[in-house]
Amino acid sequence: MQNLLVGFYSMDYRNLIMFIIAGILIYLAVKKDYEPMLLLPIGFGAILVNLPLAAVLSYEGEPGVLQILFNAGILTELFPVLIFVAIGAMVDFTPLFKNPVMIFFGAAAQFGIFATVLVALFLGQLFPNLHIDLKVASAIGIIGAADGPTSIFVAARFARDLLGPISVAAYSYMALVPIIQPPVIKAMTTRNERLIRMEYHEAKVSKTVKITFPILVTIVSGIVAPISVPLVGLLMFGNLIRESGVLERLSNAAQNELANLVTLLLGITIGSTMTADKFLQPATLLILAMGLVAFIFDTAGGVLFAKFLNLFLKDKINPMIGAAGISAFPMSARVVQRMCSKEDPTNFILMQAISANVSGQLGSIIAGGLVLAIVPLLIGG
Repeated sequence: MQNLLVGFYSMDYRNLIMFIIAGILIYLAVKKDYEPMLLLPIGFGAILVNLPLAAVLSYEGEPGVLQILFNAGILTELFPVLIFVAIGAMVDFTPLFKNPVMIFFGAAAQFGIFATVLVALFLGQLFPNLHIDLKVASAIGIIGAADGPTSIFVAARFARDLLGPISVAAYSYMALVPIIQPPVIKAMTTRNERLIRMEYHEAKVSKTVKITFPILVTIVSGIVAPISVPLVGLLMFGNLIRESGVLERLSNAAQNELANLVTLLLGITIGSTMTADKFLQPATLLILAMGLVAFIFDTAGGVLFAKFLNLFLKDKINPMIGAAGISAFPMSARVVQRMCSKEDPTNFILMQAISANVSGQLGSIIAGGLVLAIVPLLIGG
Protein backbone atom coordinates (compact mmCIF):
# COMPACT_ATOMS: atom_id res chain seq x y z
CA MET A 1 0.00 0.00 0.00
CA GLN A 2 2.90 2.33 0.84
CA ASN A 3 4.32 1.90 -2.68
CA LEU A 4 0.94 2.72 -4.22
CA LEU A 5 0.82 6.05 -2.37
CA VAL A 6 4.41 7.12 -3.03
CA GLY A 7 3.26 9.26 -5.98
CA PHE A 8 0.91 11.23 -3.72
CA TYR A 9 3.65 11.74 -1.13
CA SER A 10 5.96 13.07 -3.86
CA MET A 11 3.50 15.73 -5.03
CA ASP A 12 4.11 19.36 -4.15
CA TYR A 13 2.44 22.68 -4.99
CA ARG A 14 4.54 23.12 -8.14
CA ASN A 15 3.06 19.99 -9.70
CA LEU A 16 -0.42 21.31 -8.99
CA ILE A 17 0.42 24.68 -10.58
CA MET A 18 1.66 22.92 -13.71
CA PHE A 19 -1.54 20.83 -13.84
CA ILE A 20 -3.54 24.06 -13.74
CA ILE A 21 -1.41 25.59 -16.53
CA ALA A 22 -1.80 22.42 -18.60
CA GLY A 23 -5.55 22.52 -17.97
CA ILE A 24 -5.71 26.11 -19.21
CA LEU A 25 -3.91 25.15 -22.43
CA ILE A 26 -6.29 22.23 -23.01
CA TYR A 27 -9.27 24.48 -22.22
CA LEU A 28 -8.12 27.07 -24.76
CA ALA A 29 -7.67 24.33 -27.35
CA VAL A 30 -11.01 22.59 -26.79
CA LYS A 31 -13.35 25.37 -25.68
CA LYS A 32 -11.90 28.37 -27.51
CA ASP A 33 -10.44 26.51 -30.52
CA TYR A 34 -7.09 28.31 -30.10
CA GLU A 35 -4.44 26.33 -32.05
CA PRO A 36 -5.96 23.03 -30.83
CA MET A 37 -3.58 20.85 -32.84
CA LEU A 38 -0.69 22.10 -30.73
CA LEU A 39 -2.03 23.50 -27.46
CA LEU A 40 -3.87 20.28 -26.62
CA PRO A 41 -0.82 17.97 -27.08
CA ILE A 42 1.39 20.54 -25.30
CA GLY A 43 -1.00 20.67 -22.38
CA PHE A 44 -1.26 16.91 -22.07
CA GLY A 45 2.51 16.53 -22.40
CA ALA A 46 2.90 18.98 -19.51
CA ILE A 47 0.61 16.78 -17.39
CA LEU A 48 2.65 13.66 -18.19
CA VAL A 49 6.02 15.11 -17.19
CA ASN A 50 4.71 16.68 -13.99
CA LEU A 51 3.28 13.45 -12.62
CA PRO A 52 5.60 12.47 -9.73
CA LEU A 53 7.88 9.56 -10.55
CA ALA A 54 6.38 9.18 -14.04
CA ALA A 55 8.60 7.16 -16.35
CA VAL A 56 8.04 9.29 -19.47
CA LEU A 57 11.39 11.13 -19.23
CA SER A 58 13.53 8.43 -17.66
CA TYR A 59 13.13 4.94 -16.23
CA GLU A 60 15.80 2.98 -14.37
CA GLY A 61 18.54 5.12 -15.85
CA GLU A 62 17.27 4.84 -19.40
CA PRO A 63 15.49 7.63 -21.36
CA GLY A 64 11.69 7.43 -21.34
CA VAL A 65 9.46 7.72 -24.38
CA LEU A 66 9.14 11.53 -24.30
CA GLN A 67 12.87 11.98 -23.74
CA ILE A 68 13.50 9.74 -26.77
CA LEU A 69 11.15 11.88 -28.85
CA PHE A 70 12.86 15.04 -27.59
CA ASN A 71 16.33 13.73 -28.38
CA ALA A 72 15.32 12.44 -31.81
CA GLY A 73 12.95 15.21 -32.89
CA ILE A 74 13.91 18.47 -31.15
CA LEU A 75 17.63 18.21 -30.43
CA THR A 76 18.23 17.02 -33.99
CA GLU A 77 15.78 19.73 -35.26
CA LEU A 78 13.97 17.01 -37.23
CA PHE A 79 10.41 17.89 -36.18
CA PRO A 80 10.63 21.64 -36.98
CA VAL A 81 12.17 21.12 -40.41
CA LEU A 82 9.61 18.45 -41.31
CA ILE A 83 6.91 20.95 -40.35
CA PHE A 84 8.51 23.39 -42.79
CA VAL A 85 8.14 20.83 -45.59
CA ALA A 86 4.44 20.56 -44.74
CA ILE A 87 3.99 24.34 -44.55
CA GLY A 88 5.76 24.80 -47.87
CA ALA A 89 3.38 22.34 -49.48
CA MET A 90 0.43 24.31 -48.07
CA VAL A 91 1.58 27.81 -49.04
CA ASP A 92 0.50 29.33 -52.33
CA PHE A 93 2.79 32.24 -53.21
CA THR A 94 0.58 33.30 -56.15
CA PRO A 95 -0.94 36.29 -54.29
CA LEU A 96 2.58 37.53 -53.61
CA PHE A 97 3.54 37.22 -57.28
CA LYS A 98 0.48 39.29 -58.22
CA ASN A 99 1.38 41.98 -55.65
CA PRO A 100 5.18 41.79 -55.39
CA VAL A 101 5.42 45.11 -53.53
CA MET A 102 3.78 43.37 -50.57
CA ILE A 103 7.01 41.48 -49.90
CA PHE A 104 8.30 44.63 -48.19
CA PHE A 105 5.53 44.35 -45.62
CA GLY A 106 6.67 40.83 -44.81
CA ALA A 107 10.05 42.36 -43.97
CA ALA A 108 8.75 45.44 -42.12
CA ALA A 109 6.52 43.35 -39.87
CA GLN A 110 9.58 41.53 -38.50
CA PHE A 111 10.56 44.73 -36.69
CA GLY A 112 9.14 43.28 -33.49
CA ILE A 113 11.77 40.53 -33.42
CA PHE A 114 14.72 42.87 -33.26
CA ALA A 115 13.00 45.46 -31.06
CA THR A 116 12.14 42.73 -28.54
CA VAL A 117 15.73 41.45 -28.56
CA LEU A 118 16.90 44.92 -27.51
CA VAL A 119 14.23 45.20 -24.80
CA ALA A 120 15.08 41.71 -23.47
CA LEU A 121 18.80 42.60 -23.37
CA PHE A 122 18.00 45.78 -21.47
CA LEU A 123 15.95 43.84 -18.93
CA GLY A 124 18.78 41.32 -18.66
CA GLN A 125 21.14 44.14 -17.70
CA LEU A 126 18.55 45.53 -15.27
CA PHE A 127 17.91 42.13 -13.63
CA PRO A 128 21.13 40.05 -13.87
CA ASN A 129 19.52 37.12 -12.05
CA LEU A 130 17.42 36.46 -15.18
CA HIS A 131 20.60 35.45 -17.05
CA ILE A 132 19.54 36.93 -20.39
CA ASP A 133 22.40 37.06 -22.87
CA LEU A 134 22.20 37.77 -26.61
CA LYS A 135 21.30 34.17 -27.46
CA VAL A 136 18.46 34.01 -24.94
CA ALA A 137 17.22 37.48 -25.98
CA SER A 138 17.21 36.37 -29.63
CA ALA A 139 15.27 33.21 -28.81
CA ILE A 140 12.69 35.33 -26.98
CA GLY A 141 12.54 37.91 -29.76
CA ILE A 142 11.88 35.31 -32.43
CA ILE A 143 8.44 34.76 -30.86
CA GLY A 144 7.57 37.92 -32.80
CA ALA A 145 7.99 35.96 -36.03
CA ALA A 146 4.50 34.59 -35.31
CA ASP A 147 5.85 31.29 -36.58
CA GLY A 148 5.88 28.40 -34.10
CA PRO A 149 8.35 26.10 -35.91
CA THR A 150 10.83 28.97 -36.34
CA SER A 151 10.56 29.80 -32.64
CA ILE A 152 11.21 26.16 -31.73
CA PHE A 153 14.11 25.90 -34.18
CA VAL A 154 15.89 28.99 -32.80
CA ALA A 155 15.12 28.17 -29.15
CA ALA A 156 16.51 24.64 -29.57
CA ARG A 157 19.84 26.19 -30.61
CA PHE A 158 20.03 29.25 -28.39
CA ALA A 159 17.92 28.61 -25.26
CA ARG A 160 17.12 24.93 -24.87
CA ASP A 161 16.08 25.26 -21.22
CA LEU A 162 13.48 27.86 -22.23
CA LEU A 163 12.05 25.83 -25.09
CA GLY A 164 8.79 25.12 -23.25
CA PRO A 165 7.75 28.69 -22.36
CA ILE A 166 8.97 30.06 -25.71
CA SER A 167 6.92 27.50 -27.64
CA VAL A 168 3.83 28.03 -25.49
CA ALA A 169 4.12 31.82 -25.89
CA ALA A 170 4.60 31.57 -29.66
CA TYR A 171 1.58 29.35 -30.31
CA SER A 172 -0.63 31.04 -27.72
CA TYR A 173 -0.09 34.49 -29.18
CA MET A 174 -0.54 33.17 -32.71
CA ALA A 175 -3.97 31.95 -31.62
CA LEU A 176 -4.70 35.34 -30.05
CA VAL A 177 -3.93 37.38 -33.17
CA PRO A 178 -7.64 38.34 -33.60
CA ILE A 179 -7.53 39.78 -30.09
CA ILE A 180 -4.04 41.35 -30.09
CA GLN A 181 -3.93 43.04 -33.49
CA PRO A 182 -7.18 45.09 -33.76
CA PRO A 183 -6.50 47.43 -30.79
CA VAL A 184 -2.96 48.09 -32.04
CA ILE A 185 -4.12 48.76 -35.60
CA LYS A 186 -6.91 51.04 -34.43
CA ALA A 187 -4.60 52.99 -32.12
CA MET A 188 -2.14 53.66 -34.95
CA THR A 189 -4.53 54.56 -37.76
CA THR A 190 -7.22 57.14 -38.37
CA ARG A 191 -10.66 56.25 -39.67
CA ASN A 192 -9.83 57.93 -42.99
CA GLU A 193 -6.75 55.71 -43.31
CA ARG A 194 -8.80 52.60 -42.58
CA LEU A 195 -11.24 53.66 -45.31
CA ILE A 196 -8.57 53.78 -48.03
CA ARG A 197 -9.54 51.67 -51.03
CA MET A 198 -6.97 49.72 -53.00
CA GLU A 199 -7.39 48.52 -56.56
CA TYR A 200 -6.65 44.90 -57.25
CA HIS A 201 -5.42 43.93 -60.70
CA GLU A 202 -5.66 40.29 -61.67
CA ALA A 203 -2.47 38.93 -63.21
CA LYS A 204 -1.61 35.53 -64.62
CA VAL A 205 1.35 33.78 -63.02
CA SER A 206 3.12 31.21 -65.15
CA LYS A 207 4.03 27.77 -63.90
CA THR A 208 7.66 28.53 -64.70
CA VAL A 209 7.66 31.39 -62.19
CA LYS A 210 6.04 29.23 -59.53
CA ILE A 211 8.64 26.49 -59.98
CA THR A 212 11.63 28.81 -60.31
CA PHE A 213 10.77 30.86 -57.21
CA PRO A 214 11.47 28.22 -54.51
CA ILE A 215 14.69 27.20 -56.25
CA LEU A 216 16.01 30.77 -56.50
CA VAL A 217 15.00 31.64 -52.93
CA THR A 218 16.86 28.57 -51.63
CA ILE A 219 20.02 29.40 -53.60
CA VAL A 220 20.06 33.09 -52.61
CA SER A 221 19.31 32.48 -48.93
CA GLY A 222 21.84 29.65 -48.85
CA ILE A 223 24.57 31.94 -50.16
CA VAL A 224 23.66 34.93 -47.96
CA ALA A 225 22.97 32.97 -44.75
CA PRO A 226 23.99 29.29 -45.05
CA ILE A 227 22.67 28.50 -41.58
CA SER A 228 19.17 29.38 -42.79
CA VAL A 229 19.08 26.54 -45.33
CA PRO A 230 17.35 24.02 -43.02
CA LEU A 231 14.58 26.59 -42.52
CA VAL A 232 14.22 28.18 -45.93
CA GLY A 233 15.37 25.18 -47.96
CA LEU A 234 12.87 22.71 -46.49
CA LEU A 235 10.05 25.24 -46.78
CA MET A 236 10.89 25.82 -50.43
CA PHE A 237 11.24 22.08 -51.03
CA GLY A 238 7.68 21.60 -49.81
CA ASN A 239 6.52 24.44 -52.05
CA LEU A 240 8.35 22.97 -55.05
CA ILE A 241 6.57 19.65 -54.48
CA ARG A 242 3.29 21.56 -54.58
CA GLU A 243 4.02 23.68 -57.64
CA SER A 244 5.76 21.05 -59.77
CA GLY A 245 2.39 19.50 -60.63
CA VAL A 246 3.91 16.03 -60.96
CA LEU A 247 3.96 15.05 -57.27
CA GLU A 248 0.34 15.55 -56.28
CA ARG A 249 0.27 12.51 -54.00
CA LEU A 250 3.41 13.64 -52.17
CA SER A 251 2.08 17.19 -51.93
CA ASN A 252 -1.17 15.94 -50.40
CA ALA A 253 0.74 13.65 -48.05
CA ALA A 254 2.93 16.56 -46.90
CA GLN A 255 -0.10 18.79 -46.33
CA ASN A 256 -2.07 16.15 -44.46
CA GLU A 257 -0.39 13.00 -43.10
CA LEU A 258 3.07 14.53 -42.57
CA ALA A 259 1.72 17.78 -41.10
CA ASN A 260 -0.69 15.99 -38.76
CA LEU A 261 1.76 13.35 -37.52
CA VAL A 262 4.68 15.70 -36.93
CA THR A 263 2.44 18.33 -35.32
CA LEU A 264 1.12 15.69 -32.92
CA LEU A 265 4.60 14.50 -31.95
CA LEU A 266 5.97 18.04 -31.82
CA GLY A 267 3.21 19.22 -29.50
CA ILE A 268 3.50 16.47 -26.91
CA THR A 269 7.30 16.66 -27.03
CA ILE A 270 7.26 20.41 -26.40
CA GLY A 271 4.91 19.72 -23.51
CA SER A 272 7.52 17.36 -22.08
CA THR A 273 9.90 20.33 -21.62
CA MET A 274 7.40 22.03 -19.27
CA THR A 275 8.62 20.46 -16.05
CA ALA A 276 7.84 22.50 -12.95
CA ASP A 277 11.49 23.18 -12.09
CA LYS A 278 12.14 24.70 -15.54
CA PHE A 279 8.80 26.36 -16.27
CA LEU A 280 8.04 27.99 -12.92
CA GLN A 281 10.82 30.53 -13.15
CA PRO A 282 10.84 34.36 -13.37
CA ALA A 283 12.15 33.99 -16.94
CA THR A 284 8.85 32.35 -17.95
CA LEU A 285 6.84 35.44 -17.03
CA LEU A 286 9.37 37.57 -18.89
CA ILE A 287 9.05 35.40 -21.99
CA LEU A 288 5.25 35.62 -21.95
CA ALA A 289 5.43 39.41 -21.53
CA MET A 290 8.11 39.85 -24.19
CA GLY A 291 6.21 37.60 -26.60
CA LEU A 292 3.24 39.94 -26.36
CA VAL A 293 5.53 42.94 -26.84
CA ALA A 294 7.02 41.30 -29.93
CA PHE A 295 3.59 40.78 -31.50
CA ILE A 296 2.61 44.39 -30.76
CA PHE A 297 5.87 45.70 -32.24
CA ASP A 298 5.42 43.51 -35.33
CA THR A 299 1.93 44.87 -35.93
CA ALA A 300 3.04 48.45 -35.29
CA GLY A 301 6.09 48.07 -37.55
CA GLY A 302 3.99 46.94 -40.50
CA VAL A 303 1.41 49.72 -40.04
CA LEU A 304 4.07 52.43 -39.65
CA PHE A 305 5.86 51.18 -42.78
CA ALA A 306 2.66 51.50 -44.81
CA LYS A 307 2.09 55.01 -43.47
CA PHE A 308 5.67 55.92 -44.37
CA LEU A 309 5.20 54.69 -47.95
CA ASN A 310 2.01 56.73 -48.24
CA LEU A 311 4.09 59.89 -47.83
CA PHE A 312 5.51 59.23 -51.30
CA LEU A 313 2.78 57.27 -53.12
CA LYS A 314 0.02 58.74 -55.26
CA ASP A 315 -2.15 55.63 -54.89
CA LYS A 316 -2.29 55.21 -51.12
CA ILE A 317 -1.98 51.91 -49.30
CA ASN A 318 -4.45 51.08 -46.57
CA PRO A 319 -2.10 51.01 -43.52
CA MET A 320 -3.94 48.03 -42.06
CA ILE A 321 -2.30 45.94 -44.79
CA GLY A 322 1.02 46.37 -42.99
CA ALA A 323 -0.31 44.50 -39.96
CA ALA A 324 -0.89 41.44 -42.16
CA GLY A 325 2.85 41.17 -42.77
CA ILE A 326 3.29 38.83 -39.81
CA SER A 327 3.49 35.08 -40.37
CA ALA A 328 0.16 34.15 -38.75
CA PHE A 329 -1.49 32.97 -41.99
CA PRO A 330 -4.31 33.47 -42.84
CA MET A 331 -5.58 34.79 -39.49
CA SER A 332 -3.93 38.18 -39.78
CA ALA A 333 -5.28 38.81 -43.29
CA ARG A 334 -8.77 37.93 -42.08
CA VAL A 335 -8.43 40.31 -39.13
CA VAL A 336 -7.47 43.14 -41.49
CA GLN A 337 -10.38 42.47 -43.85
CA ARG A 338 -12.81 42.19 -40.94
CA MET A 339 -11.69 45.59 -39.60
CA CYS A 340 -11.92 47.05 -43.09
CA SER A 341 -15.47 45.74 -43.53
CA LYS A 342 -16.52 47.28 -40.21
CA GLU A 343 -15.47 50.70 -41.45
CA ASP A 344 -16.91 50.23 -44.95
CA PRO A 345 -18.77 47.01 -45.90
CA THR A 346 -18.08 47.71 -49.60
CA ASN A 347 -14.29 47.95 -49.20
CA PHE A 348 -12.42 44.76 -50.05
CA ILE A 349 -8.66 44.52 -49.39
CA LEU A 350 -8.42 40.81 -48.60
CA MET A 351 -6.24 39.93 -51.61
CA GLN A 352 -3.65 42.58 -50.73
CA ALA A 353 -3.74 41.44 -47.11
CA ILE A 354 -3.25 37.82 -48.18
CA SER A 355 -0.25 38.89 -50.28
CA ALA A 356 1.32 40.63 -47.29
CA ASN A 357 0.49 37.64 -45.06
CA VAL A 358 2.16 35.19 -47.45
CA SER A 359 5.25 37.39 -47.63
CA GLY A 360 5.23 37.42 -43.81
CA GLN A 361 5.57 33.65 -43.76
CA LEU A 362 8.66 33.89 -45.91
CA GLY A 363 9.94 36.94 -44.03
CA SER A 364 9.67 35.27 -40.63
CA ILE A 365 11.75 32.30 -41.74
CA ILE A 366 14.39 34.51 -43.34
CA ALA A 367 14.46 36.61 -40.15
CA GLY A 368 14.98 33.44 -38.13
CA GLY A 369 17.82 32.42 -40.43
CA LEU A 370 19.45 35.85 -40.08
CA VAL A 371 19.23 35.64 -36.30
CA LEU A 372 20.88 32.22 -36.38
CA ALA A 373 23.63 33.57 -38.66
CA ILE A 374 24.29 36.95 -37.02
CA VAL A 375 24.12 36.17 -33.29
CA PRO A 376 27.06 33.68 -33.24
CA LEU A 377 29.15 36.23 -35.17
CA LEU A 378 28.36 38.98 -32.66
CA ILE A 379 29.33 36.85 -29.67
CA GLY A 380 32.30 35.27 -31.41
CA GLY A 381 31.08 31.72 -31.75
